Amino acid sequence: QVQLVESGGGSVESGGSLRLSCAASEDTYRRYCMAWFRQAPGKEREGVAFLDINGITSYAYSLKGRFIISQVNAKNTLYLIINSLQPEDTAIYYCAAARPYYYCTGPSTADFPYWGQGTQVTVSS
Repeated sequence: QVQLVESGGGSVESGGSLRLSCAASEDTYRRYCMAWFRQAPGKEREGVAFLDINGITSYAYSLKGRFIISQVNAKNTLYLIINSLQPEDTAIYYCAAARPYYYCTGPSTADFPYWGQGTQVTVSS
């Protein structure tokens, strides 16, 4: 099964940007629906951005425009760029993968059996 390791989190001031990385243990390009989720303290884990096996991206409606999901095939790495960070973006960000060759079916965590350990993003005002 694919293994995922996130990195790139940290503490930033409001208005700044971050690029999160997710290194996969195998080639995920056009094989796995990949996604970024986040979980803030006391809140449920929510889907942020999705990259389907046909290359189509989608985003949580409220976050669209500030988040960019992309993949570098040669490096088996998934990225999440977050611009104009706000304190409410503070959360642990997780990389996730669906079952091989399954299309992204929705933002439910139940659709993603493979998870990284998460990387903390803290935004100060």
